[in-house]
Amino acid sequence: MNHYKQILSNGLWHQNPGLVQFLGICPLLAVSSTLINGIGLGLATVFVLVGSNLMVSLLRGRVPENLRLPVFVLIIATLVTVVELVAQAWFFSLWKSLGIFLPLIVTNCVILARAESFASRQPPLAAAVDGLAHGLGFAAVLIVLGSLRELVGTGGLFSGSEMLFGLTAGSLTVQIFPASAGFLLALTPPGAFLTLALVLALRNKLLQRRQAMPATDDADTAVVPAHR
Repeated sequence: MNHYKQILSNGLWHQNPGLVQFLGICPLLAVSSTLINGIGLGLATVFVLVGSNLMVSLLRGRVPENLRLPVFVLIIATLVTVVELVAQAWFFSLWKSLGIFLPLIVTNCVILARAESFASRQPPLAAAVDGLAHGLGFAAVLIVLGSLRELVGTGGLFSGSEMLFGLTAGSLTVQIFPASAGFLLALTPPGAFLTLALVLALRNKLLQRRQAMPATDDADTAVVPAHR
């Protein structure tokens, strides 16, 4: 159980693909202009990561060494094709909004890296958990960036929610302050880089604070005997 907890914590935080390994940065920055786009690409990435990791693990030992990479890419491409066909059939507006970045999941370094470095060496359950953890970690960054950029740029959240949740979900849109007061830089490519930098700075600050806490506790403990 501790092994799986470690896998989850690595994918979600310690080895987060977007904030630590800096993999898949191109779609991460390009698609995260809105929260719905972030959720859509995040869900697609989770599905492909879990599916590819599981299939690669099941096939480990059965694929010759010199054919591993082509087989991995073929597995990933098949799953991405399934995702794209489903999106085109049932989420057409979202499919158009995500554009080229949905089929480009095939070339996402996160997916191929997990297949090669972890799934090909681990049993199916651990591989699936690893895919889920890294997929959710990547999706979380997409959602955070999408939320911040949409909020700062347009003053609202959940615009275009009908693309993912159906026509009745239009009421989910929340306008916190007037769109005319929004900072449009947040919706541009430079805004994406700046927002990612702020999220990275926040993560580093949290890590520094967590690392400083044990030292503070030790210092307090050491002071007590001196007063006695």
